[in-house]
Order: sequence, then C-alpha cells, then structure tokens
Amino acid sequence: MTARDELMELLRQFTVETDRYVDVASARDSLHRTDLHALSIMMGAAQAGLTVTPGVLREELNLSSPATTALVDRLDSAGHVTRRRSDVDRRQVHLELTNRARTTGAELFAPLGRHIDAVFEEYSEDQLVLLRDMMQAVTDATVAARNEAADKAD
Repeated sequence: MTARDELMELLRQFTVETDRYVDVASARDSLHRTDLHALSIMMGAAQAGLTVTPGVLREELNLSSPATTALVDRLDSAGHVTRRRSDVDRRQVHLELTNRARTTGAELFAPLGRHIDAVFEEYSEDQLVLLRDMMQAVTDATVAARNEAADKAD
C-alpha cells in the first residue's frame, strides 16, 4: 500500500471515529446530530460576525422548512438559542447562541480538542502549517465532491 493509499484510509478512519465521538458526546446531553451541526454552524457564523437565520440553517443542513422549525424549536427549548426579530426587517428571525450553548459545546468537544492538541505538540510550527494547508485543501476537495454529487442528484 502506498503512502497515498494509507493517508486516504486514515482520513476515512478519522471521519468514522469523529462520527463515533460525536454520537457518544451528544448522547450525554441528549442532542441530535443535526442539533450539533446547527450549533457548529452558528458558532462559526458568530466567530465570523455573521447572523444566522432559520433559512441559513435550512440551506446549510439541507432540511425542509418543517424540519428546520422543529430543529430551532428543540434548540430554543433546550436553552441553546434565542430568537430575535431583525431590527431592519421584522419578518426575519435571527438566531443567537446562548451561554448555555457555548458551555455545552465546550464541554462536548474539550476532550477531543485536548487529545488532538497533544498530538499537535509533537510537530514543529512549519509542519503544522503544512498539515493545516493540506487539511484546508482536503476540506475544499470534500466540498467540491459534495457539490458534484448534489449536481448529479438534480
């Protein structure tokens, strides 16, 4: 097996193990996988200074309108998001993360982050830059493959 083949296999294993981790960690807080994906999208948007609406979640998660409503209702009932009417367009609802969501997210992913950070300590800054660039390219390739698959499904 070539190094390229081994790397592809390791990426597959990483994906499977990440899914397993999310299943175990989210079960502890009775969160659905979609709930975690929604919170992740919202956290990323908050870091980028962007506003999230139910429509954004619907598009990002590829959900129907009723499923999006159920998702937002679950997150609201669990105290992870609040709904706020837009100051510009009162018809639009903005979703905001609560401190509880941030705390829950930190608790869910702290063990994973701690273990991965320990691995990063074994590499030089130059090696980490190379790995970062590779992971960005792999992520971009994954998005391109997803878009290609979606185009073929249409």
